[in-house]
Amino acid sequence: MKILRCPMNGPRNIQEFQYLGPVRHAPDPEAASDAEWAAYIFHAENRPGVITEWWRHTASNYVFLAERNIVTNTVVRTFDAWEMEQMR
Repeated sequence: MKILRCPMNGPRNIQEFQYLGPVRHAPDPEAASDAEWAAYIFHAENRPGVITEWWRHTASNYVFLAERNIVTNTVVRTFDAWEMEQMR
């Protein structure tokens, strides 16, 4: 059984979670061209290494972030989304 640590609920079975996709920064809606929007929507980078992703604990509806190595499929850490704002 694979375990994922929820920042609010602690270690839980991976089946209790929903993957919501990688953290991506959208283009400026006022300045982006159609080509830039198409690239944002349809083209994923898919580079090897650690990426930051959105996850949701379905039982509590708690949404958080996880850093995961996509080559080894190991979770480096999980954290609240507000922490990302503090890192900027």
